[in-house]
Amino acid sequence: MIVEVERPGAARADAIVRAYLTEVASRWYGRAATAAEVDRALDDEPYDDLQGDSGVFIIAADGGAAVACAGVRFVGDVGELTKVFTLPEHRGRGVGSALLRHVEDVCRARGTTSLRLDTRAELAEACALYERLGFVRVDPFNNDPYSDRWYAKSLRGA
Repeated sequence: MIVEVERPGAARADAIVRAYLTEVASRWYGRAATAAEVDRALDDEPYDDLQGDSGVFIIAADGGAAVACAGVRFVGDVGELTKVFTLPEHRGRGVGSALLRHVEDVCRARGTTSLRLDTRAELAEACALYERLGFVRVDPFNNDPYSDRWYAKSLRGA
């Protein structure tokens, strides 16, 4: 498993983000999401800013193919996690934990003092991962209509 920065829009990045959006949209609709719904989700939640000074997009690759991803938007000294996802067939192997630890290291090196994210309780695997890694539930910090759970983690002294 190789964990590395990937450019948003690169083939591997787009493939893993589309897999992520397909799963999230399918859970939201309670059925398999259509390609048009995934396209709309990508238009609604672009990730092209996850590079340079505004963010970073990181993948875990196995055999050259992306099997997990995580993005961070830099907002002052806070990193906002987005697009955190592991392909179902790679879950339970520590891929998500390794990926998020790498994200934390990248953020610390950049001077980011905390991470935060919003999600839904329905994404139980993700919530369990965040809690295992020391994220704590916090009051809402945005009004995202698709979120019902907010987490944060201090990177100071961690």
